[in-house]
Amino acid sequence: MKRHHLLAGALMTAVTVAAGTLSVAPSAAATAPYLDARRPVERRVDDLLARMTLPEKIGQMTQAERNAVDGDPARITDLKLGSLLSGGGSTPTPNTPAAWADMVDGYQARALATRLRIPLLYGVDSVHGHGNLVGATVFPHNIALGATRDPDLVREAAHITATETRATGPQWVFAPCVCVARDDRWGRTYESFGEDPDLVTRLETAIDGFQGRNASQLDRPDRVLASAKHFAGDGDTTYGSAAGSYKLDQGVTITSRERFRRIDLAPYVAAVREHRVGSIMPSYSSVDWTEDGVGNPVKMSAHHELLTEVLKQKIGFDGFLISDWDAINQLPGDYATQVRTAVNAGLDMFMVPYSADRFEQALLAEVASGQVSTARIDDAVRRVLRAKFQLGLFEHPFTDRRYAGTIGSAEHRAVAREAVAKSQVLLKNDHGALPLGRGQKIYVAGANADNPGNQAGGWTVTWQGASGDTIPATTLLEGIRQYAPDAAYSLDASAPTAGYDVGVVVVGETPYAEGVGDVGNNGRTLELSAADRANIDRVCAAIATCVVLDVAGRPQIVTDQLPKLDALVMSWLPGSEGAGVADVLFGERAFSGKLPVSWPRSEAQEPINIGDRDYDPLFRYGFGLTTRH
Repeated sequence: MKRHHLLAGALMTAVTVAAGTLSVAPSAAATAPYLDARRPVERRVDDLLARMTLPEKIGQMTQAERNAVDGDPARITDLKLGSLLSGGGSTPTPNTPAAWADMVDGYQARALATRLRIPLLYGVDSVHGHGNLVGATVFPHNIALGATRDPDLVREAAHITATETRATGPQWVFAPCVCVARDDRWGRTYESFGEDPDLVTRLETAIDGFQGRNASQLDRPDRVLASAKHFAGDGDTTYGSAAGSYKLDQGVTITSRERFRRIDLAPYVAAVREHRVGSIMPSYSSVDWTEDGVGNPVKMSAHHELLTEVLKQKIGFDGFLISDWDAINQLPGDYATQVRTAVNAGLDMFMVPYSADRFEQALLAEVASGQVSTARIDDAVRRVLRAKFQLGLFEHPFTDRRYAGTIGSAEHRAVAREAVAKSQVLLKNDHGALPLGRGQKIYVAGANADNPGNQAGGWTVTWQGASGDTIPATTLLEGIRQYAPDAAYSLDASAPTAGYDVGVVVVGETPYAEGVGDVGNNGRTLELSAADRANIDRVCAAIATCVVLDVAGRPQIVTDQLPKLDALVMSWLPGSEGAGVADVLFGERAFSGKLPVSWPRSEAQEPINIGDRDYDPLFRYGFGLTTRH
């Protein structure tokens, strides 16, 4: 069957949804040029745009959270919504691949019941695998991938994430984060590939993994639309500049235009010109140019200079800009002013999770009053429609489930395990402590040794993540026992230590996301916990060889503990495949990871970055010992 006939056939047929059967009536538009896949994308966009009313156009600019319409799916049709999303933890019941696909297809049927049958675009935060789905392959977070220095591996991880995501319905991911993390106290440090814009740019192969090498691959069932975020400067904000209990996240980047171009903007130039990223998410943060004096920051969602003049016109971005969650509500003025400001600044689609109807009414009024031009609306809608045509949604709007059987497969997990192994950074290795011998008697201690939730971190099943058995995973302890089946384990190192050759203490953080994880927010710190320090003291004093693994999303302060250790390994947040850590501990793979960020001597030393004057970290950016396989 010719592809350009598929949508017409689908539209002429009744579509079964969870609530019953939704009949999609025939339409004269079923033979319209925009439905003919043989025509160039731009001509299809022109044809469809010319047929749309203003309310239909504004609907395409609107994205709601699924929970806002789940109780009344007819709202998708009534509001002519262009997009839905699942926020962190917003999942169907049961949380299975089939339930996801059925859910998205049910929403899609409602979108296809609109006059012009424009398909829905569904977005999700697949930031280290399809994290909302229990049973998906959970990759190490980006900071760990930065330690691998392996663009091909990063591309492959993103491709697997795309495959597992699209097989469950969503065609769009809010990833990758191409932020440059300049202060490790930031709660999103682990979402960054590192502190050097050149490293971040090298690893934007993730975009190719998501989308394919060119736009012609976007319509494949193993590809998704990518979203580079958060434009721009979100990892470079000044400590204490954020609102409320946040310290860095959503704060202010105080910088010159030249420094901003070199540090914060550079990854987006490559994302657009080299990788053709399909969407970009502006940051909650603000920019305050030093050239005109500090004290007049502008929120990115309102920044016409950067969104339109720089990103769209100078850099040449032809995708669409999606706002972050309710981001326009942080702009000055009443709601009408917020909407007007953001649209005129250059935002194209608006994530308004629970206020879609209010947004649409406000924007309609702004256009009617002449405050927002129809040309600006048409530009925004053109960008959204272009992506939908490139994704092939008009030909195959419903979920292609052919790869559902690969979700969490052994093959996919093997790639994740490789990524874990390559991300391990060996920071100290005295007396040949590592690799371990398989005949050694091993004593393992620490809260992060046997905790899937802690080793996966934030954005796993829920927004903030959670400790405990949240996902199917191989923990670090289970990985160690693949090599040393008789390894002992004690959570708090209270079990007897006599007779063991090696003590392995697993320390680190508990899960967090975004500003909740900012150091200084509700007691968050870079310091090791009292329990972790006590475990190090007990084990390292009692067992001749002492190895410490740090399972965390950023460096922690180990300056005082370092002399007590024989070996120190930064294990980052490895995700579901903790056995990858054991692979390097026991020499099955060589240690090869390099620090993607500078490691501070103390929390007070932050921010510290390569190239700083008087640069004196505990471990330099790029440091990492190697071993032989």
